[in-house]
Amino acid sequence: MSVIPDARPQVPAADHTLRILSFLARQRGPAPARTIATALGIPRSTVYHLLTTLQQHQFVVHLPEDRRWGLGLAAFELAGGYSRQEPLARLGRPVLAELADRTGESAHLAVMHGRDVLYIVEERAPRRPALVTDVGVRLPAHLTATGRAMLAALPAEQVRALFPDAAAFADRTGRGPRRPAELRELLREVRSRAFAEEDGEVTLGMRSVGVAVRDHTGWPAAAIALTWPAQADSPDDARAGELAERAGAAAGELERRIGRARPTPA
Repeated sequence: MSVIPDARPQVPAADHTLRILSFLARQRGPAPARTIATALGIPRSTVYHLLTTLQQHQFVVHLPEDRRWGLGLAAFELAGGYSRQEPLARLGRPVLAELADRTGESAHLAVMHGRDVLYIVEERAPRRPALVTDVGVRLPAHLTATGRAMLAALPAEQVRALFPDAAAFADRTGRGPRRPAELRELLREVRSRAFAEEDGEVTLGMRSVGVAVRDHTGWPAAAIALTWPAQADSPDDARAGELAERAGAAAGELERRIGRARPTPA
């Protein structure tokens, strides 16, 4: 007789605690304890006890005037430790190396940094020109394929906060969106295609496609891009579509490595 594994957590208190922290991390701001309890299906008294313990260790803060709870300094220290250990770069480097090898084009991994993207991995393909997207370089997110892919995956409110008016739009080559309305339209196109494009907005004569890498909450943790000389394109943009498909497969592999399971097609 086969034994069905017990799916219940072995340590319920630890399970509840981690779920509470994960829930708070996904919110746009502090949340009431009753909202946390209802959303997670945890008794309200248990939520209060766990929040009090987390507050003692500075993982959450209590805002008594608002009767809400938010993430504390210790939670941000964990995020800082995550960044210092560079897990995205470490996990992404072999994925990008294989991508560059398979396509013969240079591959990049970038993360959002305010209105910019910050490049954390570059795999330059043989016999391809040097690019500005070296590790540690920051470029305006609205001009890059990686940035556009991530912006298209963000809530509209956050995009508006990042790019409230024309003054927020940097320029490099005279191309690209210059006003919020133009960016909104561009991001709608990105969402409809499921990948972003950039043609000469960063460097004239170079073209890129990018795909967002989402974490387990669906948030754009990073983006993968491929860059190649624009004159190598076929007239029907078949090269862009082919490379976007390759970048999408690499993004899916990196998502799997960072712990996000993509939904299985019906």
